[in-house]
Amino acid sequence: MTAQHDSAKLFHALHDPAAPLALANAWDAASARLVEATGARAIATTSAGVAWGLGAADGDHLDRDEAVALVRRVVNAVSVPVTADIESGFGATPAEVGDTVAQVIAAGAVGINLEDAHRSGATPLRPVAEQCERLAAARSAAERAGVPLYINARVDTYLRAVGPEETRLQETLDRARAYLDAGATGIFVPGVADAAVIAALAESIPAPLNILAGPGTPSVPELAKLGVARVSLGSGVAEAAYAVVRRVATELATTGTYASVTGALDYSELNALMRG
Repeated sequence: MTAQHDSAKLFHALHDPAAPLALANAWDAASARLVEATGARAIATTSAGVAWGLGAADGDHLDRDEAVALVRRVVNAVSVPVTADIESGFGATPAEVGDTVAQVIAAGAVGINLEDAHRSGATPLRPVAEQCERLAAARSAAERAGVPLYINARVDTYLRAVGPEETRLQETLDRARAYLDAGATGIFVPGVADAAVIAALAESIPAPLNILAGPGTPSVPELAKLGVARVSLGSGVAEAAYAVVRRVATELATTGTYASVTGALDYSELNALMRG
């Protein structure tokens, strides 16, 4: 039993509707340490925040080596389990996805998000069989590494408004079951805020359900009552942080004042946090 194996088992156990795993997604070592310092039980990266911080657009534009290196820095910065958002797997083929997953595990992560969006394809989502092959490759890579990787299979039916609204729930459930059969551990359905839909998903998916939260989404305690096991803020934290940057820069450029930096974290506190 390795420390990473133990961390992976702990991360699995944190997915409990009785006390949902609430994740304020980080995008670099500093944001990860800030989140950990609040008492967070795990750290999740946001693919959008990671890409933006490295000067790339979200949506399969980031170089894989850069993404893996960032995961390693985050893992090394914290003492809690880390799960990495690897977008579509940074690979055109299942074998390439498997290679990505092997590298992410080698970097120290114990979980991944793998989405079924197909940005360069003729359809908004990959065909189910194709996505299942990619998930199976991810699971095989984890088994070869000897790590019980938590594979959070993202279903983008709601986020990308796939098909008529009345068919979306069933399409999501069908994909979820297929993905679980292919090796996924849990199911992530972003783009849903309606309590009735969330409850239906939680009741019908035989695995931990992850919901993307933000303004307008039920609170964590409310989501727990609906059966949700994991709540993520996704790119929301990075978006809020970058909004502060623009607000400060705009004030400086237009009025020459600095009121927007009021309430900033203390330099000494941040510096001490990074010293570990």
